[in-house]
Amino acid sequence: MYRHPEFDPVAIAIGPLEIHWYGLTYLAAFLGGWWLARLRTGRSDSPINNEQLADLIFYLALGVILGGRFGYVLFYHFERFLSDPLWLFQIWEGGMSFHGGLIGVLIAMFLFARKIGCHFFNIADFIAPVIPVGLGLGRLGNFINGELWGRPTDVPWAMVFPQAGDTLARHPSQLYQFALEGVLLFVVLWVFSARPRPLMAVSGLFLLGYGVVRTFSEFFREPDAHLGFVALDWMTMGQILSIPMAVVGAVMLWMAYRNKKGSA
Repeated sequence: MYRHPEFDPVAIAIGPLEIHWYGLTYLAAFLGGWWLARLRTGRSDSPINNEQLADLIFYLALGVILGGRFGYVLFYHFERFLSDPLWLFQIWEGGMSFHGGLIGVLIAMFLFARKIGCHFFNIADFIAPVIPVGLGLGRLGNFINGELWGRPTDVPWAMVFPQAGDTLARHPSQLYQFALEGVLLFVVLWVFSARPRPLMAVSGLFLLGYGVVRTFSEFFREPDAHLGFVALDWMTMGQILSIPMAVVGAVMLWMAYRNKKGSA
């Protein structure tokens, strides 16, 4: 059994200026995603060039931050927001929802695609393979903050999270999600998209893959204390939001390859 190191959430402090680890993981995610996306702009099937990529990253950054924070408040802590509206802006404390961020990203991609006169799914398929980089680094930020810990367990690598307010050994579920949502999903999507695929196939695989791994990892993650299990005495809010994603992704994959055969 291990004990969480209780990292100082502040990575760098210069006088009154404090730079939090959580913010650095987001910065690293955008820089890493930008670098990988630049590699993709060199392909013949890329819908954008390097100059347009800078604008796309700006749109996506706004979508992730605004959508992620609003989604976290709406899906998980709406009552706290009602009692303290300014808490919405305290991003450095942690608290971002992937599902809210996804909605923000979808809106950002729609606006960007309309701006450059491109099909929405050309942009979605282009950016989907780099999204797991941000997901994985975000989970590392969760681990550093000692938040979103796992359920009690007796596995040899169990960890005590003092932030949970007890001495129970728990799954380090943040690291499970880093491995699944970050590393595994990135490898699958990067390999799958290494050659041209039918329109909507790559983004469909992303939704399917994320929905499946998130639903699975939720079995090891402690449900939010103020929500608990929200359905059937075992389903968490994360699963409620992720299962439809997997279904939509599977339908998109089927449609992508059906349309390809129909146009052959």
